[in-house]
Amino acid sequence: MKIKPLWCLLILLSSWIGLQAQLMPILKQSRVSCGADRTDAYLKLILGKSIGLVSNPSSRVGKIHLLDTLLGSGVTVKKVFAPEHGFRGEGEAGAALQDGLDPKTGIPVVSLYGKHKKPAPEDLQGIDLVIFDIQDVGVRFYTYISTLHLVMEACAQEHKPLLVLDRPNPNGFYTDGPILDTAFKSFVGMHPVPVVHGMTVGEYAGMINGEHWLSGGIQCDLTVIRCTGYDHQTEYILPVKPSPNLPNQTSVYLYPTLCFFEGTVVSIGRGTGFPFQVFGHPDMAGDFVFTPKSLPGVSLHPPHENKECHGRDLRLNGIGEISQEPELKLEWIIDAYKKLNSNGSFFIGYFDTLAGTNQIRLQIQQGKTAGEIRSSWEPGLRKYREMRAKYLLYGDK
Repeated sequence: MKIKPLWCLLILLSSWIGLQAQLMPILKQSRVSCGADRTDAYLKLILGKSIGLVSNPSSRVGKIHLLDTLLGSGVTVKKVFAPEHGFRGEGEAGAALQDGLDPKTGIPVVSLYGKHKKPAPEDLQGIDLVIFDIQDVGVRFYTYISTLHLVMEACAQEHKPLLVLDRPNPNGFYTDGPILDTAFKSFVGMHPVPVVHGMTVGEYAGMINGEHWLSGGIQCDLTVIRCTGYDHQTEYILPVKPSPNLPNQTSVYLYPTLCFFEGTVVSIGRGTGFPFQVFGHPDMAGDFVFTPKSLPGVSLHPPHENKECHGRDLRLNGIGEISQEPELKLEWIIDAYKKLNSNGSFFIGYFDTLAGTNQIRLQIQQGKTAGEIRSSWEPGLRKYREMRAKYLLYGDK
């Protein structure tokens, strides 16, 4: 049975008026200023210096890109470094991007994705200070914190100071998931932290430094321009989508759980207008129906392209489940596994990489409940929370 037109209308209206942002009653309202907004706090630190800028479309001061703000303030920006998805957001997930020139300013852009994930010594020649300003979503496998690590390492090795313009973490109100097993270390998981780490980029940078996670235990000359009006129980609605397949606040809240499906045969809506807000499969039972299509610049050849998938639409009630109990919703994954694993082909190799361990997969295959799986990672999570507390720059409950 296909979804009824009335429900389609309700979903569109909820997205348009921001209803999904109001489904988090556990969070409080506050007027937040990001680090980039606080030009009076950092322009004096960078005027007269040659700047390297690590940024993407989320790097805004109000509605103006940070690069344009800096240039308009007389700051000399010599080079831009672009993470996954590119400086102007021109790349889909996992796509290698080429170096080039920013078409608006003519400033050289160096891609930090593909084979060249870390700035080389020659990339930093002639640069006095590097600025990092990217909106993160607070999840270990979201690669911007891996880019942060490699930028910090390059700066430390080349004796360049790093200035982080901090931004709130929209998922910063909880921590959950297994601690990464270093045997599964990768670009989608570099550090022994849980899946939902509960830190801003500025706090996370402090932890990378403080725990000596950079190569050889070196430390970066780090300065963080803090947000104002924010703590870890503040609702922060992202003004700009952080990447092409996280188009709205609903997708940001659901991403920590739904990304696990990327390591299975299940589609999470890539190639639709609602990625990371649904899940389904051609052979799965479910009332909601969607058909993934190739979308240039967003999702080329998504899983189950042009095939009708059946499953669940989380846009109306998925956020409600998270607000009742802020945690990874393993029940969704276990339910899909039970429905689709008749031939033992539910998991694909990427699942353990995303999880940072093989234990979740093995526990699901053994028939463990969500509660039993969560209990197994709780001791490590408690130790992490004690470590995390040392690096918090903002209040926490």
